[in-house]
Amino acid sequence: MASRYGSMKQIQGFGPNSETIMDYSIYDAIRAGFGKVVFIIRKDFAEQFKELFEPRLKGKIAIDYVYQSLDSFTGDFFVPASRVKPWGTAHAVLCAKEVIKEPFAVINADDFYGRDAFEKAAVFLQTECNPEQHAIIGYELKKTLSDNGTVSRGVCVVDEHKNLVSITERTKIYAEGDGIVYEDAEGKHQVPLDSSVSMNFWCFDDSVFYLTGKLFKTFLVEHGTEEKSEFFIPLVADEFIKQELGSIKVIPTSSQWFGVTYKEDAPGVQASIDSLIASGEYPASLWD
Repeated sequence: MASRYGSMKQIQGFGPNSETIMDYSIYDAIRAGFGKVVFIIRKDFAEQFKELFEPRLKGKIAIDYVYQSLDSFTGDFFVPASRVKPWGTAHAVLCAKEVIKEPFAVINADDFYGRDAFEKAAVFLQTECNPEQHAIIGYELKKTLSDNGTVSRGVCVVDEHKNLVSITERTKIYAEGDGIVYEDAEGKHQVPLDSSVSMNFWCFDDSVFYLTGKLFKTFLVEHGTEEKSEFFIPLVADEFIKQELGSIKVIPTSSQWFGVTYKEDAPGVQASIDSLIASGEYPASLWD
């Protein structure tokens, strides 16, 4: 249940035949050359989820399921009874450790990433990815804003070799006049228009699970008793860089991102998909 959206937006239909945003991502992944999709979901949601996706994807791509729960990979750590919120995106990825034994990409279910992003990710994973070389797909900030409110984005700092230096989470980002600003406790600040941002589209070698597991144990010791603490993927990426374990390449994409942060975003998402279908980017009936 998305806190700002008010419903299970991941399975809301936007396409002509109730296709979800996730359907379009999987379609793009298949035609880019990906061979398996792993869904990370709540176990109590599994039956409903499988009924929706298995008929659509049968015979098109290998499918696996992983269930993220509060006691997954927590060892002997005692999870507080008051803890309800999931541990975060890096923990979600860690939950897939037993079913992923190859280079892989990570995406959000409710973000539309575009064909170009999947094609570039596939090339990287097939030709460059190794234990010392991961990647992130970098989006132009101006292509990731919402007309219906502020957004939070991980703003990337990139070096001269196109490698990631750091990601800084900026909240309350929005367009103002000809520029883009974000707000924090100290006021309003400009963000460079050409900033590259993370939309949580990562490319990892499966060796990343070892580091993620170690860092999650540390996270539990330091923040596990906090009701709303979260173990995010950028925390793992940042530690990978700090420990000089390798580099994370920032791969720019020309794709237009869109997603459903707010209920008011839904009509715009549907219009964008209709436009892509009209242009021939996607068939009207995605899985037929």
